[in-house]
Amino acid sequence: MITTQPERNAADLGPKIDRLWELSAQKINHMNTHYDVSKGSPVFTVKGAYTTRGWTEWTQGFQFGCAILQFDATGDKTFLDLGRDRTVAHMAPHISHVGVHDHGFNNVSTYGNLLRLMNEGRIDENPQEKRFYELALKLTGAVQAARWTDVVDGLGYIYSFNGPHSLFSDTIRTVRALTLSHQLGHVLMGEQDAKINLLKRGLQHAETTARYNVFFGNGRDSYDIRGRVAHETIFNVSNGTYRCPNTQQGYSPYTTWTRGLAWILSGYPELIEYLETLDEALFEELLPQIYPDKQRVLNRFVEVSEAVAEFYIDHCTPDGIVFWDTGAPGLGKLGDYMNRRSDPFNDFEPVDSSSAAICAQGLLRLGRYLTSCGAKDRGQRYLQSGLSLAATLLDEPYLSFDPNHQGLLLHSVYHRPNGWDHVPEGSRVPCGESCMWGDYHLMELGVYIQRLAESTTYHKYYLD
Repeated sequence: MITTQPERNAADLGPKIDRLWELSAQKINHMNTHYDVSKGSPVFTVKGAYTTRGWTEWTQGFQFGCAILQFDATGDKTFLDLGRDRTVAHMAPHISHVGVHDHGFNNVSTYGNLLRLMNEGRIDENPQEKRFYELALKLTGAVQAARWTDVVDGLGYIYSFNGPHSLFSDTIRTVRALTLSHQLGHVLMGEQDAKINLLKRGLQHAETTARYNVFFGNGRDSYDIRGRVAHETIFNVSNGTYRCPNTQQGYSPYTTWTRGLAWILSGYPELIEYLETLDEALFEELLPQIYPDKQRVLNRFVEVSEAVAEFYIDHCTPDGIVFWDTGAPGLGKLGDYMNRRSDPFNDFEPVDSSSAAICAQGLLRLGRYLTSCGAKDRGQRYLQSGLSLAATLLDEPYLSFDPNHQGLLLHSVYHRPNGWDHVPEGSRVPCGESCMWGDYHLMELGVYIQRLAESTTYHKYYLD
């Protein structure tokens, strides 16, 4: 259970945020000098150096997105030029990639950030450049939406790289690619010139994920705990019926892989913020049998967000850190670990700081939304939890001060079951390493908090 400071606000983290940008600048420059892009996308570090892992190409957008966020935070145009030039040179294949569920990760982190910054006036207005970013985002949303499986009750989902039977919890964070494409006036053209509404498809995916990947304590199975998340859900593609929970990177289908939960906790609150801006009339023809009006959608997404937020808070250490899976077999050897500060150097199970960084932003967005709706107590609970978690991540032992280590956020885990994570000599579990999504989301968290503290333009993925 996380320990919070009731009076903490975003400005209190100002010195830590400033230090973050000093360190992230060093890391980005080190990567730019020493990492060979021709080898593929950097995924995680081994002995402090970023390496590749040929599973799926989903992290390159985070690499170049980090440079764009560095400009966002500091105004240093050196990083804008780096991020923009690398995006133009290397990201085009990710726009047309039909084999993955990761368009929101790769392309919203690059083209999306660049268009957002131009829309905010942070980048000089250039009509041709703007149209280039818009075209990239229109296409990425449509390409992603075409990777589709229909299921019962008029629902469906963007299927994972495993195939049409597979729904990942991760993919809720890629729905923003569909909504951005929709916001830019685009549709997916299907057979017989059918115009497929990308907002509707995003809502279908979100409701399918909520029904089958998130648990609410309603007795769906023997382990149905409110807020539990299944990394993967399996469907019978012949008739669209649900078959079972599953996992690729977690310990079991009946425990919670915490990064899967993190994508849920970050994905739904940012969609809530976007949907709140839309006209009520839009919802009349989207999914009227499920969401008859806008408020019904918002209520549902809040229900999902709060369920996983409470699960996270209940399963983290007092400083806000979670282990890689809440059912990991070695946790019983750690004793009363949820009532003492996290120890990434323990001998039994690794923590996952990347999950924490992703969740911190989700907690803050959820808290802000609830507070704006008049639910002050609930809102403050999540706001304070998010700020406390951020304070932990922005300091040792999680923030990397070593100039020779290419990573920014230490003690992350990629794929524990496959044994891909580096175990240092003298240790029994992975520790001391970084990953691209962890570094990116720590920086995105920093930008979010900095803008709150300075009362500048609110950080969001969609356009005003």
